[in-house]
Amino acid sequence: MRLPLVFVLTTVMIDAMGIGLIMPIMPSLIVEVQGGSLADAAIWGGILSTAFAVMQFLFSPVLGSLSDAIGRRPVLLVSLFVMALDYLVMALAGSLWLLLAGRIVGGITAATHSTAGAYIADISKPQEKAANFGLLGAAFGAGFVLGPLVGGLLGEMGTRAPFYAAAALAALNFALGWFVMRETVTDQTRRAFDWRRANPFGAFRAMARIPGIAPLLWVYFLYSVAIYVYPAIWSYFTAERFGWQPQVIGLSLGIYGICMALVQGWLLRHSVRWVGERGSVLWGQVFDFIAFGVLAFIASGSLALALIPISALGALVQPALQGIMSRRVADNQQGELQGVMTAVHALSMIISPLMMTATFAHFTREGAAIYMPGAPFLVALVLMIAGCVVFLRTTRSETLGNSAG
Repeated sequence: MRLPLVFVLTTVMIDAMGIGLIMPIMPSLIVEVQGGSLADAAIWGGILSTAFAVMQFLFSPVLGSLSDAIGRRPVLLVSLFVMALDYLVMALAGSLWLLLAGRIVGGITAATHSTAGAYIADISKPQEKAANFGLLGAAFGAGFVLGPLVGGLLGEMGTRAPFYAAAALAALNFALGWFVMRETVTDQTRRAFDWRRANPFGAFRAMARIPGIAPLLWVYFLYSVAIYVYPAIWSYFTAERFGWQPQVIGLSLGIYGICMALVQGWLLRHSVRWVGERGSVLWGQVFDFIAFGVLAFIASGSLALALIPISALGALVQPALQGIMSRRVADNQQGELQGVMTAVHALSMIISPLMMTATFAHFTREGAAIYMPGAPFLVALVLMIAGCVVFLRTTRSETLGNSAG
C-alpha cells in the first residue's frame, strides 16, 4: 500500500496547491489582467475563490458517492487528467472570465479530497483513523508549502509560470497513479450510486440522521469559515499592512505550510495519545484564538512571521474532528461522509472569501472611517469561539482522553 498511499497523498497535495499556488501572484495577476486598485483585486480574488469553492461544494458529495460505487481509482485518475489540462488553460488565460472558467473546472477536479479521505478510511483501523487523517492534513500542508513557494518564486518569471509547473506536476502524478493505484472498494463495501445521496443537500440529510454527526458538522463548518481567513486575505493583508512582495508572501505561506504539515503529520499522533481526539480539537481551537486575536491588531511583519508556528498549531482541529466523525459511520458510508465534509469545507470557502475580502476592503479603502487591515481576523475569532461552544456542548459527556481508545 506504500506507493498507492504516496499517490493519494500527492493528489491531496496538488489539490492544496490549487489554492496556494495562485495566492502570492493573485493580486498582481488580477491587476495585470483587469487593472484597478488592490482593494478591487481583493474583491475579484474573492469571486474567483468562491467559484472554486462552489464547484467543490456541489461535486464533493458526487465524487465521494461515485467512489463508493465505482471505486477510488477511476475517480482520482480522471480528475487528475482534467486538472492538468485546466492548469494549461489558466496559463494561457487573458481575461478574468477565462480565469473564472479555469477556477470552476479546477474546483470540480479538486473535489477529490473526499475520495482521498475515503481511501484513507478504507485502509485504516478505527484507532488509526485520526492519525492517518493527519497524514492527509500533512499532505495538504505540503501543498500549502509548495504552492505558495512555487507561486512566489516562479511568479518572478511571470504570473503564468506557476500554472505550467502545476500542470506538469498533475500530469506526473496521473502517470504514477495509473501504474500503482490499487482499488480498495470491494464487492462487500460497494454501494450503488444514488443522486438523492450524491447531491450536497441529500448527503447532508443522510449524514444528519446519524447520531451525533449533525452538530459536529456545524463545528467543522464554523471552523472552516474561520480558518479560511488565511488563504482568503493573507496576500492582501500582508501587502497592505507590511508592504510585503510576492516572494515574502510566498515564504510566509511556505513556513505556515511546513509547520502545519509537522503538526498534522507528527504532533497529532502524540496529541491524540496524550489528550484524545476531543482534547486535540479543543487545544487547536485555543491556539487559533491566540493567533486571530494577535493578527487583528499586529503592526510588525517580523512578529507576524514569528506567530506562524503558534497559528499552525490550530491545524490539530480538522483531522481530530474528522477522526471522531469517521468512527461514527459505517464502512460503506466513508466516501459519503468524506464527500459531505469536503462539501461543508467548500461551502465555507464560498462564504469565507466573500466575507473576509469584503471586510478587508471595507476597512482599507481610501476614506474608511476606521483603518484596520486585520479586521477579518476578528470575524474569524468570533466564528471560532462559536464553534468551540457547539463542540463543548456536543461532547460534554466525554472526557478529554476517552476518545483516544
